[in-house]
Amino acid sequence: MVLGILVTQLVGGLIWATQLRSKSEIETRIAAQHLGHSAVSAIRYFKSLPANYRPIMIQQLREMGGTRFFVNANNAPILIQPIGKNALADLASQTVLKTLKEELPFLPEFRLAFAWPDDVNVSDDGLKIADLPDNWVQHILLIKPNPAPVLVIQTQLEPGKWLYLAALMPNPYFLESNGPLSPDRLVLQALSLAAVLLLSILVVRWTTRPLAALSDAAEAFGKGETVPELPETGSREFVKTARAFSAMRERIKRYLEDRERLFASISHDLRTPITRLKLRTELLDDDAMRADFHEDLDELDMMVKGALQSVKDSDIHENRTEVRLDALIQRMIRDALMAGHAVAFEESGLTVMAKPLALKRAIGNLFDNALFYAERVEISVRQISAQSANEGSDNIEIQIRDHGPGVPEQAFSSLFQPYLRLAHGRELNANGMGLGLGIARNIVQAHGGELLLVNHPEGGLVATIVLPRT
Repeated sequence: MVLGILVTQLVGGLIWATQLRSKSEIETRIAAQHLGHSAVSAIRYFKSLPANYRPIMIQQLREMGGTRFFVNANNAPILIQPIGKNALADLASQTVLKTLKEELPFLPEFRLAFAWPDDVNVSDDGLKIADLPDNWVQHILLIKPNPAPVLVIQTQLEPGKWLYLAALMPNPYFLESNGPLSPDRLVLQALSLAAVLLLSILVVRWTTRPLAALSDAAEAFGKGETVPELPETGSREFVKTARAFSAMRERIKRYLEDRERLFASISHDLRTPITRLKLRTELLDDDAMRADFHEDLDELDMMVKGALQSVKDSDIHENRTEVRLDALIQRMIRDALMAGHAVAFEESGLTVMAKPLALKRAIGNLFDNALFYAERVEISVRQISAQSANEGSDNIEIQIRDHGPGVPEQAFSSLFQPYLRLAHGRELNANGMGLGLGIARNIVQAHGGELLLVNHPEGGLVATIVLPRT
């Protein structure tokens, strides 16, 4: 937006400068023509006078005042220090010179130059404008407090007789009219740019503030937190978006509630036929067939209970609070030490904003897996720098390493699938259902974190929970 405003002002300034330059050239040409005709009349008048009368008439003009030109008679042309290169000054000089040559073709030579008053000599004896009486030059050659360039015209009336005319242009400050970058215009451009930018910032903030609220609400809802209703204020598009988000949130909440009720109903409704089938298998005479039926029904019962447990463990409804990780982990370690396991852990003093029961369930599932597959487990907690520039704070890393057999590399892609168990897992823990890793990952992701599983170079599996600290 800033770049667009600057480009717009630049293009507008270029167009305006072109129009201003064209207007200034037209006005300068017209003013120079008028000044040229006035100079022609003055030169003709003094040309018509006898040479000995010219000084008398010049003195009378100076005493009378009110004349357009400062006039002097010299024996030779005076060297004038011209101003620097300027397009309008050159245009004015050329226009006046053209007028003089067209109206006075009988005069052999004209010398024209624009000069600053301090550098203008008015006679061949070195006399300057500053040396003249004020009533001779005030408003003719000098304008206070800011001086303007003076046009000096010199022409030879007879051999050894030069007429000297000096005057200001009708618009004395015509050179400044060609400058689009004058201080007053720059100030105006800067003020307009600042006003547009300020209004743009206010409008953008007014537009994006509801979007930030929508983003926070979506993130909180994704983590299972209670989200207040979005205010239906702001632009028409945001009001429609807020209504759509609220409707979507209600549909998802109903879906989750219906899913939980569905699983509870399935678990309840299936228990009766499973129990009835178990009773009927007792009536079978074939012992082998009865054992097979019992095994299949036990497996079916375990799957139903596991599905219900997966839903309940993932949908823990509680508010986030500050959790002391050392205390939470030490409570789990205490029971493992009493069971004879070797667990290494060093206190970190770190805390994290999380749902206490859910986080305990996630860490507990990973810790239990480590204890099943190895007698020695190491747990560490540390703070790491956030990887993304958009994250507001550092992350907390909880690492659980076991010294067991590890996991085959080709099995990592399917470890989080429900009811999937590796061969050595089934041998060591026959009662497991293969749901612990999936539940742990769902809980971690609901906290805005990530669960990583890798094999340690020295053997064993390393499970890492990465959570945002706030």
